[in-house]
Amino acid sequence: MKQKRKSNVLFLCIGTDRSTGDSLGPLIGYKLAEQNMRNASVIGTLDSPVHALNLEYSVKRAENIYSNSIIVAIDASVGNVEHIGYVTLGRGPLKPGLGVQKNLNAVGDMFITGIVGASGNGDPFMLQSVRLSVVMRLADYICKSVLLGMNVIEKSVDNFLPKPTLL
Repeated sequence: MKQKRKSNVLFLCIGTDRSTGDSLGPLIGYKLAEQNMRNASVIGTLDSPVHALNLEYSVKRAENIYSNSIIVAIDASVGNVEHIGYVTLGRGPLKPGLGVQKNLNAVGDMFITGIVGASGNGDPFMLQSVRLSVVMRLADYICKSVLLGMNVIEKSVDNFLPKPTLL
């Protein structure tokens, strides 16, 4: 049986607008949604964020409505203090909430994270003291990179998916 190729991209931007450090996802979602990208959709914006309380519902909805899309999960993350401001990109699902000891389901086919703060003891209140300038700079870099990437791959996700195997 041949695996169906996905021809669109869904950016699932995770976070909340109620915490500076966790607002990276919705900020990126807001910026990307304004671009009206062809063959790409966005879930998770400042007006309609995807967060811990609605993540499961949002993912199920996305899988139903955007079944022909590769899902790129975007979220803030924490790490070593010397890595604040770095961006990570990877294949496979993202485990949101890990840095603040939340047990949420892994989401996405790929992920992009921006490291917004240091991961001391997993204190969720640490995200409220993250500098807005760090979050805004990361949002700008990630949005520009996504837009460049969408242009480079000519709005096709074939370059990111493994070759289908026959069963």
